[in-house]
Amino acid sequence: MKFFVILLLNLFLILAFTQNSQAGDIANRLTAYPNWNSKPNISQAETDLIYPEWMAGTWSVTSILRKQKAPLAPEILTPGFENNKKYLNQSFTFQVRFKPQNLSRPSILSLSSLSPQKNLIVADRTFNGENIAKAYLGDNQVLSVKVPPDNPNRQITFLADNNELISTVTGRSQETPNPQEFLTTEITQQLFQRPSSIYLNEVETTTDYQLINPNKVTAKQVTAIYLSPEDPAYFKAMNRPVALYEYQLILEK
Repeated sequence: MKFFVILLLNLFLILAFTQNSQAGDIANRLTAYPNWNSKPNISQAETDLIYPEWMAGTWSVTSILRKQKAPLAPEILTPGFENNKKYLNQSFTFQVRFKPQNLSRPSILSLSSLSPQKNLIVADRTFNGENIAKAYLGDNQVLSVKVPPDNPNRQITFLADNNELISTVTGRSQETPNPQEFLTTEITQQLFQRPSSIYLNEVETTTDYQLINPNKVTAKQVTAIYLSPEDPAYFKAMNRPVALYEYQLILEK
């Protein structure tokens, strides 16, 4: 079950519009991939993720794992890395939904901190999380997904056999090179809890989304796995990624 931790979080479609990123940092990071030797320098996550208006609606997503790499192998290899090879070039399809947010909720950015727009579009996190988890694990393995109403950056996935995946976004940044493209980076702390054990790590998701037309969006998404300080191999890896996964995403209305 440990490899589900990586698999689930990789596919939770982190599409963020946030503040205070230096122009070009994310684009430069993607250009340097896979030669990543440290974590990105990003701001603390405090609010919900804001999407461009053209993301509003319900989409059918096709996700394909195109490449995976273990930069520090064979000395350090994450749980599930070998198992994940069976997903290479396999298509998984699921639905996701994005909708206008009620501005009265305290988790949303104030209008003064955003560029003028008619609506603030956010993810339907429960709907999206359940659909993605069930697409990979099966209906019988996923009990429910919950997001605290006062903290959109925290998500709990309740799994069969009393297992839980707790994901907390701790940092993010974004760039908008043009109206048809946006780049995002997020860092998430994740805890996979079983009745007899706990597994911790940290995940970076860096994505380049391209608007093809009003009914189609494509993306290149890179997920990097970092060890937590509790891991015995942490001081060998430090802030270097121990696993890299490259995905192709196709969203169609």
